[in-house]
Amino acid sequence: MDRWKQYGGLLGLLAVCFGAGLWGFTSTGGALPWAKRSAQTLQRGVQESSGALIDVGRGIVVAGPIRKGGMMLEFTGLVVLLALVGVGLYVYADRYKGLEEQERAAK
Repeated sequence: MDRWKQYGGLLGLLAVCFGAGLWGFTSTGGALPWAKRSAQTLQRGVQESSGALIDVGRGIVVAGPIRKGGMMLEFTGLVVLLALVGVGLYVYADRYKGLEEQERAAK
């Protein structure tokens, strides 16, 4: 396939996606409703209570629906899973970097 056809197709796809996003943004009222709702939520949170997310006396603050809905076990499992994936990726990247350096030294 010709390179210019690929670039033209990509630009056409980007234009269509941009147009669809712009249409969706304007048809839903833009960011204004979300900005108002977000500001109200932040102001209400500051008025009701404030503090650190991790406090030695209170523990880790978890969102109300998770805590009140009895989903703490699932939430804890998800946090542990994500932590294990993060550590696994760190170890994998460290080992891969070591192999790459050994290959360079061998050449």
